[in-house]
Amino acid sequence: MATLSSPVTINVPKTGGSGGDVRPPAFGGDDGRGDNSPDYSGRLRRVRLGLVIGLASVTMIFVSLTSAYVVRRGLPTLDEHNNTYVRDWIPVDLPASLLLVNTFLLLASSVTVELSRRQIKRQAALAPIRSIPGVSVGSERNFPWLGATLVLGSGFLMGQWMAWRELADRGFYMATSASSSFVYLLTATHAVHLTGGILVLLYAATVSLLHRPVEARRIVVDVTAWYWHFMLLLWLYIFGLLWFVR
Repeated sequence: MATLSSPVTINVPKTGGSGGDVRPPAFGGDDGRGDNSPDYSGRLRRVRLGLVIGLASVTMIFVSLTSAYVVRRGLPTLDEHNNTYVRDWIPVDLPASLLLVNTFLLLASSVTVELSRRQIKRQAALAPIRSIPGVSVGSERNFPWLGATLVLGSGFLMGQWMAWRELADRGFYMATSASSSFVYLLTATHAVHLTGGILVLLYAATVSLLHRPVEARRIVVDVTAWYWHFMLLLWLYIFGLLWFVR
């Protein structure tokens, strides 16, 4: 004999309408993956975008300096004694051998920072697999590429200081002529920006020592590596400008 059970009432939450409606709860992290883990991929994209904007402003600075350099090089000045226009641009005797050594140091540091970027990228890719219990991907011997980059970058800055001292010994000071002023201005502006990259590398090394999540370390190293490559290209441009347009 069939029996009838009492009806069951199911309350379905409403997702639209005015106030007082019940909305379903939302779950998931920043990237909608269904967990509360940080969205490191989104952060990396945003930081890279910020880097591009920052490098655009740095590029405009050196474009402006280059324009002023070229215009001043071909601009005559008025000689008050003879009341005539004369060309007072004096070619600067650059310490070529020392600047070439500095270029090699910066080139080598660009290689080491790229190796560091690829190393941390590989570690970030293997991190989810290493977190699985019972799964082993083998041990990996990591070289301190960040430390090597710091040493080479500091060597470049020291070499630039020695180049400035060499210029002074040759009689080219900041106020000697317009040409020597531009040499100091261009190289010092580049050195300041490279010093900023070294400070970020120190921060990245500190983050590594503090055993922060590998994805967080990857963001710092990745952005710094691209900034460092840009500094290398910028130095090659400055060196070529000062050498071929004297």
